[in-house]
Amino acid sequence: MNERPTLDDVFRKFGETAEAAQLLETELGTLLLDEQATKEGLLGGDGIRATEIMRSINRDTLGGMVRRAKVPQSVEEIGVLLESALNTRNRLIHSFYRQHNMRKFSEEGRMIMMHDLETIHMTIFDAYKALALLGGTDLDELAKHEFTPQTGHLPIG
Repeated sequence: MNERPTLDDVFRKFGETAEAAQLLETELGTLLLDEQATKEGLLGGDGIRATEIMRSINRDTLGGMVRRAKVPQSVEEIGVLLESALNTRNRLIHSFYRQHNMRKFSEEGRMIMMHDLETIHMTIFDAYKALALLGGTDLDELAKHEFTPQTGHLPIG
Protein backbone atom coordinates (compact mmCIF):
# COMPACT_ATOMS: atom_id res chain seq x y z
CA MET A 1 0.00 0.00 0.00
CA ASN A 2 1.16 3.50 -0.86
CA GLU A 3 2.46 5.15 2.32
CA ARG A 4 0.93 8.44 1.22
CA PRO A 5 -2.34 7.47 -0.43
CA THR A 6 -4.09 10.00 -2.61
CA LEU A 7 -7.83 10.33 -2.87
CA ASP A 8 -7.54 8.56 -6.24
CA ASP A 9 -5.85 5.64 -4.45
CA VAL A 10 -8.79 5.42 -2.03
CA PHE A 11 -11.34 5.54 -4.84
CA ARG A 12 -9.40 2.93 -6.82
CA LYS A 13 -9.22 0.58 -3.82
CA PHE A 14 -12.92 1.07 -3.15
CA GLY A 15 -13.57 0.02 -6.76
CA GLU A 16 -11.35 -3.05 -6.47
CA THR A 17 -13.12 -4.02 -3.27
CA ALA A 18 -16.57 -3.52 -4.82
CA GLU A 19 -15.43 -5.70 -7.74
CA ALA A 20 -14.50 -8.47 -5.29
CA ALA A 21 -18.01 -8.22 -3.81
CA GLN A 22 -19.51 -8.60 -7.29
CA LEU A 23 -17.27 -11.59 -8.02
CA LEU A 24 -18.49 -13.18 -4.78
CA GLU A 25 -22.13 -12.59 -5.75
CA THR A 26 -21.56 -13.99 -9.24
CA GLU A 27 -19.79 -17.10 -7.93
CA LEU A 28 -22.49 -17.76 -5.36
CA GLY A 29 -25.22 -17.23 -7.96
CA THR A 30 -23.50 -19.65 -10.33
CA LEU A 31 -23.21 -22.30 -7.63
CA LEU A 32 -26.89 -21.84 -6.71
CA LEU A 33 -27.95 -22.08 -10.36
CA ASP A 34 -25.92 -25.26 -10.84
CA GLU A 35 -27.27 -26.77 -7.62
CA GLN A 36 -30.91 -26.03 -8.46
CA ALA A 37 -30.62 -27.03 -12.13
CA THR A 38 -28.97 -30.32 -11.14
CA LYS A 39 -31.59 -30.98 -8.45
CA GLU A 40 -34.40 -30.44 -10.95
CA GLY A 41 -32.66 -32.39 -13.72
CA LEU A 42 -32.52 -29.38 -16.03
CA LEU A 43 -29.01 -29.75 -17.39
CA GLY A 44 -29.58 -30.37 -21.08
CA GLY A 45 -33.33 -30.17 -20.47
CA ASP A 46 -35.96 -27.53 -19.71
CA GLY A 47 -34.46 -24.19 -20.70
CA ILE A 48 -37.53 -22.24 -19.62
CA ARG A 49 -37.37 -23.50 -16.02
CA ALA A 50 -33.58 -22.97 -15.93
CA THR A 51 -34.13 -19.36 -17.07
CA GLU A 52 -36.73 -18.89 -14.29
CA ILE A 53 -34.20 -20.14 -11.73
CA MET A 54 -31.48 -17.85 -13.09
CA ARG A 55 -33.79 -14.82 -13.00
CA SER A 56 -34.82 -15.67 -9.43
CA ILE A 57 -31.17 -15.80 -8.38
CA ASN A 58 -30.39 -12.54 -10.21
CA ARG A 59 -33.19 -10.77 -8.31
CA ASP A 60 -31.82 -11.99 -4.98
CA THR A 61 -29.50 -9.96 -2.79
CA LEU A 62 -26.18 -11.31 -1.57
CA GLY A 63 -27.82 -11.88 1.83
CA GLY A 64 -30.65 -13.81 0.21
CA MET A 65 -28.19 -15.97 -1.71
CA VAL A 66 -26.13 -16.66 1.42
CA ARG A 67 -29.29 -17.81 3.21
CA ARG A 68 -30.32 -20.02 0.25
CA ALA A 69 -26.91 -21.65 -0.16
CA LYS A 70 -26.72 -25.15 1.20
CA VAL A 71 -23.12 -25.56 2.22
CA PRO A 72 -21.98 -29.13 2.90
CA GLN A 73 -21.14 -29.90 6.53
CA SER A 74 -17.56 -30.77 5.55
CA VAL A 75 -17.01 -27.14 4.58
CA GLU A 76 -19.19 -25.37 7.14
CA GLU A 77 -16.43 -22.80 7.63
CA ILE A 78 -17.49 -21.39 4.25
CA GLY A 79 -20.77 -20.42 5.89
CA VAL A 80 -18.84 -18.35 8.42
CA LEU A 81 -16.78 -16.75 5.63
CA LEU A 82 -19.94 -15.95 3.66
CA GLU A 83 -21.69 -14.39 6.63
CA SER A 84 -18.63 -12.28 7.40
CA ALA A 85 -18.30 -11.27 3.73
CA LEU A 86 -21.99 -10.32 3.62
CA ASN A 87 -21.71 -8.09 6.69
CA THR A 88 -18.48 -6.55 5.40
CA ARG A 89 -19.88 -5.99 1.91
CA ASN A 90 -22.98 -4.31 3.32
CA ARG A 91 -20.81 -1.98 5.40
CA LEU A 92 -18.69 -1.17 2.31
CA ILE A 93 -21.66 -0.36 0.11
CA HIS A 94 -24.01 1.24 2.61
CA SER A 95 -21.83 3.09 5.12
CA PHE A 96 -18.11 3.14 4.30
CA TYR A 97 -17.97 6.79 3.28
CA ARG A 98 -20.43 7.85 5.96
CA GLN A 99 -18.26 6.17 8.64
CA HIS A 100 -15.07 7.74 7.33
CA ASN A 101 -16.73 11.07 6.55
CA MET A 102 -14.07 13.80 6.35
CA ARG A 103 -11.03 11.49 6.53
CA LYS A 104 -10.59 11.62 2.76
CA PHE A 105 -9.32 15.20 3.11
CA SER A 106 -6.19 14.34 5.13
CA GLU A 107 -3.25 12.05 4.49
CA GLU A 108 -3.68 10.34 7.87
CA GLY A 109 -7.40 9.87 7.21
CA ARG A 110 -6.77 8.37 3.78
CA MET A 111 -4.30 5.92 5.35
CA ILE A 112 -7.03 4.80 7.78
CA MET A 113 -9.46 4.43 4.89
CA MET A 114 -6.97 2.40 2.84
CA HIS A 115 -6.30 0.08 5.76
CA ASP A 116 -10.04 -0.44 6.23
CA LEU A 117 -10.49 -1.13 2.51
CA GLU A 118 -7.63 -3.65 2.54
CA THR A 119 -9.30 -5.48 5.44
CA ILE A 120 -12.71 -5.42 3.75
CA HIS A 121 -11.22 -6.63 0.46
CA MET A 122 -9.44 -9.51 2.18
CA THR A 123 -12.61 -10.62 3.98
CA ILE A 124 -14.68 -10.60 0.79
CA PHE A 125 -11.97 -12.15 -1.38
CA ASP A 126 -11.32 -14.97 1.10
CA ALA A 127 -15.01 -15.92 0.88
CA TYR A 128 -14.86 -15.70 -2.93
CA LYS A 129 -11.79 -17.96 -3.06
CA ALA A 130 -13.50 -20.51 -0.78
CA LEU A 131 -16.59 -20.56 -3.02
CA ALA A 132 -14.47 -20.87 -6.15
CA LEU A 133 -12.64 -23.80 -4.57
CA LEU A 134 -15.98 -25.40 -3.72
CA GLY A 135 -16.85 -25.03 -7.41
CA GLY A 136 -13.55 -26.65 -8.42
CA THR A 137 -11.34 -23.62 -9.09
CA ASP A 138 -8.26 -23.05 -6.93
CA LEU A 139 -7.55 -19.34 -7.40
CA ASP A 140 -4.35 -19.49 -5.33
CA GLU A 141 -3.00 -22.19 -7.66
CA LEU A 142 -4.05 -20.24 -10.75
CA ALA A 143 -2.29 -17.13 -9.45
CA LYS A 144 1.03 -19.03 -9.53
CA HIS A 145 0.86 -19.26 -13.32
CA GLU A 146 1.02 -16.61 -16.00
CA PHE A 147 -2.42 -16.28 -17.51
CA THR A 148 -3.47 -14.65 -20.74
CA PRO A 149 -7.24 -14.63 -21.20
CA GLN A 150 -8.42 -15.89 -24.58
CA THR A 151 -10.97 -13.19 -25.36
CA GLY A 152 -10.54 -13.00 -29.11
CA HIS A 153 -10.04 -9.25 -28.75
CA LEU A 154 -7.10 -7.37 -30.18
CA PRO A 155 -4.44 -6.42 -27.61
CA ILE A 156 -4.84 -2.99 -26.02
CA GLY A 157 -2.03 -0.57 -26.71
